[in-house]
Amino acid sequence: MRHAVWIVVASMLVLASDAQVKASYCGAASYKRCSATAGPSCGDYSTAQGCGTRYKTVKETVFEQRTVNRCRTVYDTCTEEVPVTCTRNIQETCYRDECYTVNKPVYQTCYKDVQCTVRKPCFQTCYKEVSCTIRKPCVQTCYKDVSCTIRKPHFQTCYRDVCCTIKKPICETKYREVCCTTYRTETQTCYRDVCYTVCKPVCETKEVPYCTGEWVTETKQVPGPIVQKCVTDPGTWEWDACRCQCVYKPGCSHTVCEQTCRTICCKRWVPRTEMRTVTCTRMEQEVRHCQQPYTVCRKIPETVVKQVPYNCVRYEHETITKQVPYTTCSWTCETITKKVPYTTCSWTCETITKQVPYTTCSWTCETITKKVPYTTCSMTQEVRTRKVPYTTCRQVCETKMVTKTRCVPRQVVESKVICVPRTVRRQVPVQTACACDPAQAPSCAAGAHCGQ
Repeated sequence: MRHAVWIVVASMLVLASDAQVKASYCGAASYKRCSATAGPSCGDYSTAQGCGTRYKTVKETVFEQRTVNRCRTVYDTCTEEVPVTCTRNIQETCYRDECYTVNKPVYQTCYKDVQCTVRKPCFQTCYKEVSCTIRKPCVQTCYKDVSCTIRKPHFQTCYRDVCCTIKKPICETKYREVCCTTYRTETQTCYRDVCYTVCKPVCETKEVPYCTGEWVTETKQVPGPIVQKCVTDPGTWEWDACRCQCVYKPGCSHTVCEQTCRTICCKRWVPRTEMRTVTCTRMEQEVRHCQQPYTVCRKIPETVVKQVPYNCVRYEHETITKQVPYTTCSWTCETITKKVPYTTCSWTCETITKQVPYTTCSWTCETITKKVPYTTCSMTQEVRTRKVPYTTCRQVCETKMVTKTRCVPRQVVESKVICVPRTVRRQVPVQTACACDPAQAPSCAAGAHCGQ
């Protein structure tokens, strides 16, 4: 296809040059008027005008890298402490009495008669005679006279006079005058001015900057991938002497790397600041005054004289005589005779008959009636009282520091490298075909006048 385009362009250039040659020199320079005498000049002119190289202006788009400084808005986040008066709810737990009914089980033990047959043992004690020989001891107590000397104490109580001095206490009550200070309490009621603060809500409207923006779609050209293209150089027309005509020889083909570009769409955030109206409620403190009574107690000193009793003890010495008993002991020796018992034992054999008991058992069946206990349960309703907790809430005003965040805009300069398209014009050589026509110029067929 590219070769066909070049052939068409070359044919148009040849026709244009032919028309120009015919128009020049009033038609005297036409190929048809080329005579034998003017053959060399005709051949030279046709070679210079018809078979020459021309230049064509071609527009190309090239991309240049260019550094561009752009300003971008950057928002910094700043925090600050702001006092805020807020209301805090304090929950208190109270109790109330609540009556409720419960079913209380009442257990009662009853008895029922149950007849049963039991086997009752009957024990009977019988006796049988058994003869046995025993040895029976005969113990006899005898006495003998023994003489001995004993010492017998004789105690006697005597008295002696002892003189001693004693201190006899004598208590006396006396009085002395003592001056003492007593305090009398006087009560006085006074009033003082007490200031207290109450929080009153105040609604106000203010303009608050609000950071917002929108997304803007932009279209820009970016360099695309490098594509390899096969480019054929322009061909040339050469004269073929054998065929006596111009033959087109195509140019050489080579591979060229070409930079392509593509169009992309990207979204860019465009920030803007809007002022919005915000209604906020703030708690305003109001100072109020009230008269609060208080009681002042004063101590008034008073001096009084009173009689204070005190006890005085004095001792008087007195000599007394008292009988002090003492005991005397004297021993006397005495000889006595006493009976000392001693025992003699002798054994005698004796045959005795004794009754040995033995027990016999016989079983008899007997029907008895016994009381069997069983328990009955009945439910009775009972009203009880319990404490039920409930929560009450009261509001307390307090001021606390709240951290608020706000955006501070600032401009940041950024350098970006962009590709800028630019149109470049350049001259491209174009090889035109020869304008010699062998059919119209027979003299050129022999090659005598066409520059052979």
